[in-house]
Amino acid sequence: MKKVLIIQQVPHEGPGRIGEVIEGGGIGLELIKAFEGQRIPESLDGDSALIVLGGPMGVCDDDRYPYLKDEISLIESALKAGAPVLGICLGSQLLARAAGARVYSGGVKEIGWYPLFINNEGRTERILEGLPSEIEVFQWHGDTFDVPVGGVNLASSELFPNQLIRVGERAYGLQFHLEVTAEMVSEWLSVNAGELEEVKGQVDPGEIRAKTSTAMAELEGMGQSVFSRFFDLEEGL
Repeated sequence: MKKVLIIQQVPHEGPGRIGEVIEGGGIGLELIKAFEGQRIPESLDGDSALIVLGGPMGVCDDDRYPYLKDEISLIESALKAGAPVLGICLGSQLLARAAGARVYSGGVKEIGWYPLFINNEGRTERILEGLPSEIEVFQWHGDTFDVPVGGVNLASSELFPNQLIRVGERAYGLQFHLEVTAEMVSEWLSVNAGELEEVKGQVDPGEIRAKTSTAMAELEGMGQSVFSRFFDLEEGL
């Protein structure tokens, strides 16, 4: 893959491990910081793939964040072109919306470390090759999505049935965060202190910190594998 376009929604949710894989693979990177008002292009136009990162806003918050409409339009363009697309958290919800699916509140917050169950379809998916059927991943969301018509759900958690979708042949939406580092988790716990106060008694920041120290090494390996396989998807375009 020659070049990837990444859209970052907020300062504290950057590419993380994705950036490490890009650098190690000698892939070109164009990073658009939507929160700084940088223009969202209408099409990839020379970029080989699109990655849309997460953020605390919702898909329907386009009155406050009008660039979300532009991101959906860009995803639609990438889907029509058959380009590799990777949406993470909010990015997965934007992908689902761009593909015509419903995005809505899940009624509960999934914040911290949770088991993820890869289903039969997921076990044969090329970007998930080599992963066990049950893995532990980092989550931070309350919204969820339906599987788009023609799409496939590849993994679930106990709280949310649709956690990893494929749309077409090369577009994937990950509701969870494979890209996080320990430093990112620590920053999120600080930046999102207000949200954590709202779910006090349900989410324990101290427990998240402790779990991060033991679970991060395995998550790093899985992230390296999945992201590397995603960047190999350009083959055959």
